Amino acid sequence: MIAYWVDDLPPFLGPHWGKIGIRYYGLAYVAGFLTAAWLLSRYARAGRSLLPAGKIGDFMVAIVLGVLLGGRLGYFFLYQAGTLRSDPFAIFRVWEGGMASHGGFIGVAVALWVFSRSQKIPFLHLGDLAASAASAGLFFGRIANFINGELWGKISYVRWAVIFPRSDDPDKPVNLIAPRHPSQLYEAALEGALLLAYMQWRFWRSDVTRTQPGRLSGEYFVAYAAVRIFGELFREPDASLVLGLSRGTFYSIILAGVGVALIVRSRRERAT
Repeated sequence: MIAYWVDDLPPFLGPHWGKIGIRYYGLAYVAGFLTAAWLLSRYARAGRSLLPAGKIGDFMVAIVLGVLLGGRLGYFFLYQAGTLRSDPFAIFRVWEGGMASHGGFIGVAVALWVFSRSQKIPFLHLGDLAASAASAGLFFGRIANFINGELWGKISYVRWAVIFPRSDDPDKPVNLIAPRHPSQLYEAALEGALLLAYMQWRFWRSDVTRTQPGRLSGEYFVAYAAVRIFGELFREPDASLVLGLSRGTFYSIILAGVGVALIVRSRRERAT
């Protein structure tokens, strides 16, 4: 018999009062945004960015709003449309969780477009900058998902499987709850660490952001879609299927198409 580890970690760092306290999920967002701001500062100092150092703060405000609003709205429109119809005020109960990475991408794209027009900085260049740092937030966010014991994987009896008490009847003894893949950690490694390393390698070891604006964003979308679809093989679907596919897989296919279009466009622009 294998003694599986039980994910019963508290969602708060230190003391808390009811639902009020310092949540790891909130800290994950802070860590992701701070990492992105640090990377943008490095780009500016190295002369590899059209975003002036003095505008990084304003840019981060736009990114934060795009991620939070897009991620929250995307969660309900893309994954919980039924809940939104029956309980529209659920969207304001942020302490209950609920963010969607695909919705965050849409929110960031809108924020970048507005910022681009106001600051007269090319939209595709800003998109490349954002894409180069985006996976830092995904890495910390997936770690927080694991700490919270949410978005768990499918039932599995591999040695590293984890028992997530929230995945079953709360009155059921822990030893009777089936272990599952810790898919949040798989996603942290793939969507987070791996893609961040790849994007940093591409940014610093090539001149793609200058010669082919939009290509880095396109590569990121395609790569994210690929690792997300792979990760969905181990993750328990958290919403109804679309055409027999998990929603994460379905939306990632669309995202991959957008990525391919950006790559093709960047190659044509370079050729002309």
